[in-house]
Amino acid sequence: MKKNSFLLFCLIYIASFGQNKLDKSKSELNSGVSNRNHSSTSYSSSSGSSKSKSSNGENILGGIIADIFIYATFGVFKYGVVGDYKNENHLYSNLTPYPYYNRKSGNFENSDTVSVTVNKSRFDIENSFVYNSSSLFGNHLKAKIRPFQYLYLQTDFHQLFEINKIDATANRLSLFQFNLNYDRIRLEKFNFGWNLGATYVGNEVKRGGLAYGLNAEYFMGNRISFLASAKWSRINSLPVNTYELQGKFHRNNYFLTLGLEHLKIATPTYTLLAFGGGIYF
Repeated sequence: MKKNSFLLFCLIYIASFGQNKLDKSKSELNSGVSNRNHSSTSYSSSSGSSKSKSSNGENILGGIIADIFIYATFGVFKYGVVGDYKNENHLYSNLTPYPYYNRKSGNFENSDTVSVTVNKSRFDIENSFVYNSSSLFGNHLKAKIRPFQYLYLQTDFHQLFEINKIDATANRLSLFQFNLNYDRIRLEKFNFGWNLGATYVGNEVKRGGLAYGLNAEYFMGNRISFLASAKWSRINSLPVNTYELQGKFHRNNYFLTLGLEHLKIATPTYTLLAFGGGIYF
């Protein structure tokens, strides 16, 4: 009797330990957050009553504060987000045909550089195999369309697979990210920027949400570069975030990659080793 109880306990423990994380992510994204905050109604009613009692002096002061806020926001957007094109020469840096094409430049080269190859656009494509364990792995396809040096479009497609060894079933999750990217800093060996777009989870979820993020790449020489990126979004009030650290070895117009990816899809998190390669057109 004790032996049977022990075996039953072991089976229950193994089943709970081997619970499918992808199923949990999809289930939570579908259900969302149940406890909503209803304090906004009471706040709006109280603020309305206070506004009705405000004096002309308070209205004038409020107008001045609003103007200051608008000008400050414009200044932050122009100098912090976009940049000052009158005084920052690096914003006019040329897009290279591919990193290290001249053995020294990364994604950009100085605007006054005499380039052997005139390059006005570029297409980068990359594919990586991502691995956590024999029961959790997948693929990450990435494409960048650079029409010129100022802006570029990036699409990421994660396809994750999870094998449940208890009942020999497989589950998958598709994660799509579409972003407009802007490099705020465009130096010869370093670029840093932000992105804005959307995230979409397919399969049984079929939901999307707005996304934003940051990315940077440093070219240290010897045809080696390092990339770091973070993208944050929320779907049905739950986080869908991706973080990436990657090293690249460049050879002519192709490259090899090795790095780590960390995904947070609702409550579950996924840390994955990524290795692959890509090519520049």
